[in-house]
Amino acid sequence: MTFADTKSVFVTPKPTRLLARILEIATNEDSLILDSFAGTGTTGHAVLAANAADGGSRRFILVEMESEIAETVTTQRLQHAIQGFETANGNKVSKVPALSGGFRYCRLGKPLFDEAGNIASEVGFDDLAAHVYLAETGQPLPRRRGKAKTSPLLGVHNGTAVYLLYNGILGDKRVNGGNVLTGPVLATLPAHDGPRVIYGEGCRLGRARLKREGITFNQIPYEIKVG
Repeated sequence: MTFADTKSVFVTPKPTRLLARILEIATNEDSLILDSFAGTGTTGHAVLAANAADGGSRRFILVEMESEIAETVTTQRLQHAIQGFETANGNKVSKVPALSGGFRYCRLGKPLFDEAGNIASEVGFDDLAAHVYLAETGQPLPRRRGKAKTSPLLGVHNGTAVYLLYNGILGDKRVNGGNVLTGPVLATLPAHDGPRVIYGEGCRLGRARLKREGITFNQIPYEIKVG
């Protein structure tokens, strides 16, 4: 399936003009628009067009559960809208100008928590690290290469370092298990001259020590932000 084949799949796609009118009535120039049934990407197209028309900075989140449609229809339409494209009507070819803008394509990962609210057994360090860093900073986890791939230091954002103590063994609450913040564990962490946020299964450092060290401790899984 390709972007050109969408007429055979989407019999009643959302009209772009209708979406444009809804955006005009219901959004501000910096609104965030969510479409949980992205389909052909009409909502994203309409947001790009609205920004191009009034200089706004609206953002959009599109959700499409069918991976083939997301990859070959939704993303293609957005790319066409951003870069500009040509349409043919008989022998007449019309050029549609580029709207500019951009988007990030993300795939849905494994569920982080199980039904009891615990970290799911199949979740590994990389999955948890990506979620923790995004929840803490609002930014995707920086690319980790070489020794950095196994470091508890996930990254530094706006001067604050984010760490994750998680050795891959769920439920390991032993003081020496690597998931609990202790004096010796703290001494082994990569140094950072500034505030630090550390996630772990437990903490043996007192409030005075944490304050003196500039540390905010968040317990896994209870203090992991989920939304």
